[in-house]
Amino acid sequence: MLGKLKKVAKNALAVPVIRKTYNGANRAVLELGGSSRLGATIYSIPGFFTQNREQWAVLSGRRAYYKNLGKDRSTHVELRRNVHRLEKGILMQPRRDVFARDYIEETVEFYAKALKRPASVSNLDAGEMQWAHDVLAEYFEIVTGDDASVARSREVFESLPRYGTPASVHPYPQGDLPKTDITYEQILQLAESRRSVRWFQDRPVERELIDKALLVARQSPSACNRLPYEYLVFDDPETVQQVAGIPFGATGYAHQIPTVIVIKGDLSNYFSPRDRHVPYIDASLATMGFIYALETLGLSSSCINWPDFEPLEGRMAKTLRLKPHERVIMLLAVGYAQPDALVAFSKKKSLDNLRTFDRDTVARTPKSSKDGKPAAAGEGSFD
Repeated sequence: MLGKLKKVAKNALAVPVIRKTYNGANRAVLELGGSSRLGATIYSIPGFFTQNREQWAVLSGRRAYYKNLGKDRSTHVELRRNVHRLEKGILMQPRRDVFARDYIEETVEFYAKALKRPASVSNLDAGEMQWAHDVLAEYFEIVTGDDASVARSREVFESLPRYGTPASVHPYPQGDLPKTDITYEQILQLAESRRSVRWFQDRPVERELIDKALLVARQSPSACNRLPYEYLVFDDPETVQQVAGIPFGATGYAHQIPTVIVIKGDLSNYFSPRDRHVPYIDASLATMGFIYALETLGLSSSCINWPDFEPLEGRMAKTLRLKPHERVIMLLAVGYAQPDALVAFSKKKSLDNLRTFDRDTVARTPKSSKDGKPAAAGEGSFD
């Protein structure tokens, strides 16, 4: 049904008078809706359901975040966030005698609760727990100031059983980082040789190679080290056809994709709506590293656009049994490229159109005059 509607729309827009009428109507409506916040509010009334889906996802995620605090889980986003905050306090220059007093008790509570996880639940992330233990141990060792909340937290932490074996999973000197022999020229060559490939050999993709590439992907930056995404890998031919056939972006070549990956963001990692865009950012950062790693392993890929389109969102959610707060970021086709298949040239923008230095449109803070009052126009300001 969706395919037929899309075909009708494409045929209609191929008629010049229809296309011009459509574009003119769009411009008129957007002049109203895009001119002010009031206009945007009026415009949002007929588009309520489109906007409401995102609002529901955010609210559902926040609801799930608080419900998850009472559940036994393999990984604990609330603990990850706070431990990472402690790490940033440990590495601060200069470091304060007392820091994290507003959340240290909460962090120890999160850690203690994770330690009490029933033995029957066996998939606890041991690396996460060792990291949490070691960072907390270092925190209590270096915080020397007199503070009641820190003292209470230290007492609770020291009463808990030690987790794992002695380790050093905590901040360390930058100079201890392993040095790489990879040159800029090699990175540039990798970036320039990576192209979006849409035609693949009839050859399965080894799962071990997917996992190898994911080891690179997970090293990408992530806000408060949450890693709020999951890679859903499908390599069963029938399932690949079912999933790859949903997005419009794979039309025409979905039938020969060996492996399709759905990158899913999870809004239940956040208690505040201010972070509603972070899963998209973090997952995209990780996916670029993943794609480059695939290239080094002899695998090609193509990102499949996933527009925020109600019918497709609903169909994908039903197919993958997604919860309201689980959002598809993008899809990725992966396989061994056909050597004689064409790829798009895709000329990139020039650097002059991609960046500016010290952009002169930044609103600058007016300089103060000698009497301490803000400078008058002309005194350090600009037209």
